[in-house]
Amino acid sequence: MSRIIAGVLAAVFTANALAMLFASWWWYGAVPGVTATGPYNPHFVRDIGAAYLVTAAGLGWFAWRPAQGWPALAIGAGFLTLHAAVHAYDAACGTTPLSDVLRDLAGVYLPALLTLAIALTTPKETSPC
Repeated sequence: MSRIIAGVLAAVFTANALAMLFASWWWYGAVPGVTATGPYNPHFVRDIGAAYLVTAAGLGWFAWRPAQGWPALAIGAGFLTLHAAVHAYDAACGTTPLSDVLRDLAGVYLPALLTLAIALTTPKETSPC
């Protein structure tokens, strides 16, 4: 099941990353809450798109070959977890923390939790650790 979840997340993150890299202005306006984070910065959007593309590759590698792809999955989980922590901090410091967390639940927190859970619960016979 973890391989299926990783594969689905890899596909979603690939689509998101490609939109961020090649349609960054559209992405900026289409994703809920992004416009509230500050003015459009195409370089920043593409930088984060690149991070999502690498994360997608790690998830895809794990879905295809778990033992070999686990380290890349773990690095991707690290990015997603830190990204979610930034969102949690910003929500806690904002004027509408509950609505900010709810807005980011499906797109930020859930993928981070799923990826981290997969990385931490991968059976020893699958993981090189």
